[in-house]
Amino acid sequence: MLSMVSAKIRIYEQFAELARVLGHAHRLELIEHVAQGERSVERLAQLTGLSFANASQHLQQLRRGGFVEARRDGKRVLYRLADGPILSLIAALRCYAERNRAEVGKIVEDYFDRLDQLEPVSREELVDRLQDGTAVVLDVRPEDEFALGHVPGALNIPLDELERRLTELPTDQEIVAYCRGAYCVLSFEAVAALRLKGFRVRRLEEGFPEWKAAGLLVEARG
Repeated sequence: MLSMVSAKIRIYEQFAELARVLGHAHRLELIEHVAQGERSVERLAQLTGLSFANASQHLQQLRRGGFVEARRDGKRVLYRLADGPILSLIAALRCYAERNRAEVGKIVEDYFDRLDQLEPVSREELVDRLQDGTAVVLDVRPEDEFALGHVPGALNIPLDELERRLTELPTDQEIVAYCRGAYCVLSFEAVAALRLKGFRVRRLEEGFPEWKAAGLLVEARG
């Protein structure tokens, strides 16, 4: 039978192993992409700029740590985010880093805050505004991510198509833009570009995965 001390150490060893699995920038980025919906290794490698072999190796590490799950679809292996408070764990890490790591705070200030200094729209506020029709929701992720799941009623205009599709956006309502998560540059750049064009626009706090994890309604294309 384990003693109280040895039981505690065994638990801490497991904590340390989970931290080790998360302790790689590519794995954190892969979690962000897998959180959008089920994706193939090929697509995840493309999105992250990794080789197929490298992406597969990182995903296997995440699977062994219980952060993602995999299934085979013919010759392809598809990955999805595992159950559990994974995004809450990442959010806690982000909040700690922004508060206690000077380099993180400087990057946020120099890049993200420069693009968008207005307070973002909270999930609760957006729910209310969707109900009373006082906001138009803009999803600036790629079309394949939008198809996997999106905020109900959202208009999908990927960032690289925004300039030529401005006429699809309303000029008499505030636009709420969102993308993959708190550090996804797509929504920051979309908001900055639209404000230069005279649109009233703010970002959604965090992104689609956090919206979904909060148990809010989601639409998907069949």
